Order: sequence, then C-alpha cells, then structure tokens
Amino acid sequence: MRFELVTLFPEFLDTLKIGLLGKAVDQGLVTLDAINPREFATDKHRSVDDTPYGGGSGMVMMAPPVASALDALDERRVQPDGTPGCTKRILLTPQGQPFQQSMAERFALEPCLTLVCGRYEGFDDRIRGLVDEEVSLGDFVLLGGEMAALTLVEATARLVPGVLGNRESAVEESHSTGLLEYPQFTRPAEFRGVSVPPILLSGHHAKIERWRRKEALRRTMERRPDLIERAELSDDDRVLLRELQDERKTST
Repeated sequence: MRFELVTLFPEFLDTLKIGLLGKAVDQGLVTLDAINPREFATDKHRSVDDTPYGGGSGMVMMAPPVASALDALDERRVQPDGTPGCTKRILLTPQGQPFQQSMAERFALEPCLTLVCGRYEGFDDRIRGLVDEEVSLGDFVLLGGEMAALTLVEATARLVPGVLGNRESAVEESHSTGLLEYPQFTRPAEFRGVSVPPILLSGHHAKIERWRRKEALRRTMERRPDLIERAELSDDDRVLLRELQDERKTST
C-alpha cells in the first residue's frame, strides 16, 4: 500500500520508518512518499501562504501550490496505460469527520492514500474541491496536519496484510470489535501483590474467551458507555451485560 503526504515538512515521514512499519517499508509492503507544495511556488520567496481575503488574523495556505503538488504525485505514479493510478485524497482538518477504526479498515482496502496536511491559520477553501474526504483526529487544533496524517498512516498501515506478525492482533484490539479490549497479563503471575486472574491460568479456552468478552464489555461499559450503544451485540453479550449489571447492583 502506498501513502503520500502533501506537506511543507516532508521530514515528518521519516518518523514512520521505524519498528514494524519500518520493516514493512523494507519488505515493500508499504511505500511512503512526500511532496512539498513549496516546490511549486511561483515567486522568488517560494510563498505558499497569503493574507486572507476580507481580512482576519493569520495566513492562509494557497490553493495553487497544493494543486500542483497533487498533479505532480499523479505523474509520479503513472501506470503503463497512462492512468495516474488509483488513489484517495484526504484532507486533514479539524472540520473533518472524526477518525475511527472503521475508517482505518476502509482505507486499508485502498491501494494508495494521499494525505494533504494544512498549516498556518487555515487553507484556501478551494483546496476542499481537490480531495475526496476530510478527516479530523478530534475536537482540538494542532499546528498542522502532519501529526494527524502520521496517525492515520500508522492506524491504516498496520492493517495491511503482512505488516503485523500476528494477524489476529489487529482483530482483538480496542475498537476493532466495537468494544474496548479486555485486560491483558503476562509473566510474572504475581506482581506487587496483584495476581493474574486464575481463569487465565486454567487452560480452559472456552471459559477464558467468555471471561475476556465479559471484561471487554465491563471495561467499555465503565469507560466508554457510548460504544456499548453502537456496538453489534450478540445474545451472549446481552447475557453478560445483565450479569455485569447485577454485579454492579450487588456491590452498591
């Protein structure tokens, strides 16, 4: 899978070339590329921003350098038949749709994602017409879109077949099933007076799976009840939820 960043700071991309993602790049499972809109500025100062029409504070990122950078990326990956190759263009902006695991799963099916990173006070609204989707990390503002882009790349790239050593790891984690992940333990069996739950040492796989599902439901109910409302729950899940509710009543 190919990831492209349109950014004034291409060096951000180097931070992804470590760990499992770095190995995926070395193995050719993931390709990372970046292009700087400043390369396409037309004045002697290589300006990519200007004051906003109508007045206001800050500077606004100009549309022409971004558009030219996107055109150049199309030319870079031109196919033998002359087409620019399949890609989805995403603008990182606080005004976009909140990024979720389901988005990462959908993006992982694409052969290529182009991520446009804004800077300054904002960007010329005509840049919106150059992209397919707008994505936000949440209701807060960063200095630019680069950190959001890196987060999106890592969350998506780890779902590409072969990137994770254990494919099931991506399935069992928080949000992958609509719930938070169940508690995990490893050696030693006891640490500072806290022991691993005996069920995990029992070797009884069916009981372990039931315990894990119940604990995932418990953790989600306590920390993110909004996820429970949206999760696709089975009849067994509803039984477990009733047990949890009864336990809560008993403890109060």
